[in-house]
Amino acid sequence: MSPEVFAIVVMGVSGSGKSTIAAMLAARLGWTYEDGDWFHPRANVEKMHAGVPLTDEDRWPWLYAIAAAIDDARRSASHVVIACSALKRAYRDILRDGRNDVRFVYLKGDQKLIAHRMSLREGHFMPSTLLDSQFAALEEPGHDEKPIVVSIDAHPRAVVDTILTRLGGGAVSAEQRRPPGGSPPHPIGRASS
Repeated sequence: MSPEVFAIVVMGVSGSGKSTIAAMLAARLGWTYEDGDWFHPRANVEKMHAGVPLTDEDRWPWLYAIAAAIDDARRSASHVVIACSALKRAYRDILRDGRNDVRFVYLKGDQKLIAHRMSLREGHFMPSTLLDSQFAALEEPGHDEKPIVVSIDAHPRAVVDTILTRLGGGAVSAEQRRPPGGSPPHPIGRASS
């Protein structure tokens, strides 16, 4: 049996389906869902709207805010699934620093497929012109990071099924955590509107 996982970070480039897969995974597990985009300061969002790639300096406060949300979940014995690009190893190091109960799920896809998907999206602030910079920055997780690598070339339900199978006993659903006759744990973080 795997050690208990308190946080799952669903990572990958923009357009890989992080938000969709992370939300579905959270629903299947009965965990709280958080979108990494919610943690960006306004200045970052404005830069991305303008088609300007973020620098590492722009990203550090954003990553520390996500790490704080993971710590909040751990302190309250809640569980969280977070959609976050986490493209570089240095970014993932911040999210897992001293947190052995964080698991990364890497949604892997080919740039042509992702560019096509992005061309069909509306209302998202990441223009497809930034996809090249995302792939240039991407450092795929190494074996020592123990990622779950899943191809996005499948229906989202099949992707989530694959993730759940690979998580094995490490991901405990809300039903499994609920004490007999007790109520479910109180979710952490922001409520989505």
